[in-house]
Amino acid sequence: MRLLLLAPPGAGKGTQAKRLSQYYGIEHISTGDMLRREVADATPLGLEAKTYLDRGDLVPDELIREMVVERVSEADPKGGFLLDGYPRNLAQAEEADALARDRGITINGAVYLDVSAEELLRRLMARSGTESRSDDNEETIRHRIEVFEAQTRPLADYFRQRGLLISVDGEQPVEKVTQDIIDKLAAAGAGGAGAGGAGAGAAGGSVPGDAAGVTPSPGPDRPPTDGGSH
Repeated sequence: MRLLLLAPPGAGKGTQAKRLSQYYGIEHISTGDMLRREVADATPLGLEAKTYLDRGDLVPDELIREMVVERVSEADPKGGFLLDGYPRNLAQAEEADALARDRGITINGAVYLDVSAEELLRRLMARSGTESRSDDNEETIRHRIEVFEAQTRPLADYFRQRGLLISVDGEQPVEKVTQDIIDKLAAAGAGGAGAGGAGAGAAGGSVPGDAAGVTPSPGPDRPPTDGGSH
């Protein structure tokens, strides 16, 4: 299983990435986590990236590309990956298409978490009260949402035209969001539990930890798994 995860800041993509990667037995590759490690380690890349992150802007393509290509190339032969945070604009998407073709990698789906701007602002402002992150003040939060709307949201149409878009309501309870993604991927023929191939064997199609109980839908009449909010 090879997935892309597209979502605005505050949509809960970190939570869904963890749950889906566990379910399918694939590696979660987060550009945000990689960049934060670079920033924390004060590497040259991290110091340059920090100037963009603190403003709420996207880090330039050339700073992201090398990190992503290396990690994807390592994860692909092990059963697949969930790529979280890339591509973030149309130029990156077109480049990713070319790189995937060159390496014989087939993307199974582009998962899109749809959350309103009002809900995103509410979630991120709540988070800013509990976490100390330089990119979580109200001005920066609003700018990050605007950047997403202008640069990343158009990717939904890009992947819809290619028959890859898996769009779900990201304002539902966490478990329901996960189950909707799994069911829609299965309906699209992208495989069920353990679809990660070689890397999925250990997972056996079950989701450990906080994603326990998520199972492929046996049919349209199965009631959704309910749970708490994001």
